[in-house]
Amino acid sequence: MAITYPRSKKKRAIAVLEKLHELYPNATCSLDYETPVQLMVATILSAQCTDERVNKVTPALFKRFPDAPAFAAADIEELEQLVRSTGFYRNKAKNIQKACQRIMSEFEGHVPQTMEELLTLAGVARKTANVVLAHAFGIISGVTVDTHVKRLSNRLRLTKSDNPIQIERDLMKLLPQPEWENWSIRLIYHGRAICNARKPQCENCSIANLCPSAGKV
Repeated sequence: MAITYPRSKKKRAIAVLEKLHELYPNATCSLDYETPVQLMVATILSAQCTDERVNKVTPALFKRFPDAPAFAAADIEELEQLVRSTGFYRNKAKNIQKACQRIMSEFEGHVPQTMEELLTLAGVARKTANVVLAHAFGIISGVTVDTHVKRLSNRLRLTKSDNPIQIERDLMKLLPQPEWENWSIRLIYHGRAICNARKPQCENCSIANLCPSAGKV
């Protein structure tokens, strides 16, 4: 394939972003939730699990435990069973309960709205915090880096790192802040639909002309 992509990482990132906007104009968070605490819980459950699976679990979970007080006071064994199919269910249940207990004791029952405070909650790393800030509060604080964002950003050669924190830093330098979460959401959509891990469909990819790895993966 002839080289047609911009040599500048920044120009390439912006060009990819513009194309992703065209391809996925209505892309949004795939997790089902009604409140910030439900989004936090769903995002914790999504670790090493598909959003589709999480969305099958959360209706019964949120009916039984609709808010932070309910999660904080939950019977841990019951909570474990409700989230069991998402994998790593003991750790996830423990973290969800501890996070909600801290929300009750330190934040007056409300999910905090800063990165620093969110990171004090059990089970909440930058990925979860970025999702909650962006989709629950409209606060763009960083770039959400999941497995799709990590894979595609490397294939696009916008980063050389495998470390999510470094990948986030690299992407934040290339993209305008208002677009940080839009990048993540749309790249996730593209990763699921076209640029999958084992066999990317480069021949059907609308951003192949912007990708240094097209046809080489």
